[in-house]
Amino acid sequence: MPLGEMAVMGKTMMVLTLTGRVLHDAVSFIVFSFLDILDLVLCFAFKAADFIIEAEWKPCYCASAKEAITSSGKILVSEQGESKIVCLTSTKLRLEEISDTLYTRTSLVSEISKSTVNELKRIKLEGKSSTVTVQTSEKIKKGTMRSTLTVNSTIVEMLQGKIGGQHLHPISRWSDCDCKSCTSWTSSSKETLFVRAEGPKDKGKGDVLFIHGFISSSAFWTETLFPNFSHAAKSTYRLFAIDLLGFGRSPKPADSLYTLREHLDMIEQSVLEPYEVKSFHIVAHSLGCILALALAVKHPGSVKSLTLLAPPYYKVPKGVLATQHVMRQVAPRRVWPLITFGASMACWYEHISRAICLVICKNHRLWEFLTKLVTRNRIKTFLIEGFCCHTHNAAWHTLHNIICGTGSKLEGYLDSVRDHLTCDVNIFHGKKDELIPVECSYNVQHKVPRARVKVLDDEDHITIVVNRQKAFARELEEIWKRSSG
Repeated sequence: MPLGEMAVMGKTMMVLTLTGRVLHDAVSFIVFSFLDILDLVLCFAFKAADFIIEAEWKPCYCASAKEAITSSGKILVSEQGESKIVCLTSTKLRLEEISDTLYTRTSLVSEISKSTVNELKRIKLEGKSSTVTVQTSEKIKKGTMRSTLTVNSTIVEMLQGKIGGQHLHPISRWSDCDCKSCTSWTSSSKETLFVRAEGPKDKGKGDVLFIHGFISSSAFWTETLFPNFSHAAKSTYRLFAIDLLGFGRSPKPADSLYTLREHLDMIEQSVLEPYEVKSFHIVAHSLGCILALALAVKHPGSVKSLTLLAPPYYKVPKGVLATQHVMRQVAPRRVWPLITFGASMACWYEHISRAICLVICKNHRLWEFLTKLVTRNRIKTFLIEGFCCHTHNAAWHTLHNIICGTGSKLEGYLDSVRDHLTCDVNIFHGKKDELIPVECSYNVQHKVPRARVKVLDDEDHITIVVNRQKAFARELEEIWKRSSG
């Protein structure tokens, strides 16, 4: 092909690419502007439905954060960009860390307007003095952030029930599924996670803890890897796959905020303590990688190896609030690819995501039946089961408090893994992963140089395990053997 034609073709491709981006941005703006309005309408709709059906409405996060309120029960404190609440347990009060993204999510129109005004101010002031800077909403001055105290009425209302000695909604609500599988935990004397355990009855040569990702379940491991482990591995290692708090067959308390501490405590109370696990390997996927790192830092002498699949570690630029940055990386409010669109709706719109849960999770048995009928494929069926078996309260708070809320903590966790842990670290990532980019795995390796990263060219966020369970089972056995030796 002549050079002239190649140049014309190159320019044409550039124009088409630019046009596609502009169209995509325009469509995204229109769609998410509409969703901003729809979420507001659904807010009032759910308040009315809650009041009619339950004689009270569930507090939501539409209200903005308020100034400090010191009256009884109103105890959400936000200081230096981090939010904490006072939580009442049976024996003591403790601080729980929550993400400000729960109640600070500006509409797309407001965000674009604000960024435009700030840019105009910057251009205007740039010419006047090189020493003049535009103050951000965090009021950064002389390298420090002004300490402020704020209270959010939603968490205040949720905590008042606990402080008053009673739970607001310890069991399922009208918009949650009330089937036997989803509510079996309410009749149990112990509120512990559902644990699928396999391997030798007595203590083996090693234990392995499997932690699933967001809106998933232990079946992600038990239906793929467990049947493919060798007989030698099954007779050597005790395998523990859990349903995280709020997911699968584990408890789904409606008054929980699903904080990092709650998730870690439940893992310890459900696996480490009752099974007397002293040293163990961890295999974790997506959101589970955050819990795996936190657990490893909490038990530095016990972890033999860390195997992380698609870890959501985003580098946070200096001067940027970590929680907000991570939320915009995970959910960039774009209509394509579809998995990003779904993540954006789940993260930005409290009431739209509740409506989706009402349709999908409350009727999960119907969706499971239809999936079995249409696909006749067990793997696809268990993926649907994991996707549908949770409550909106669990998914909403876990998404914000774990993925977004730990944005400022992961760097410290990785520093501890690098400096204070000697365990083997292995990372797997699908090159076609459209939810969490491969750069996240390389970010982890940059912080922990000894970590091994394996990028699989033809796999995505799910097929990194589902499509290659036999090969991955062999790889895990080699990792455990190497780490135990």
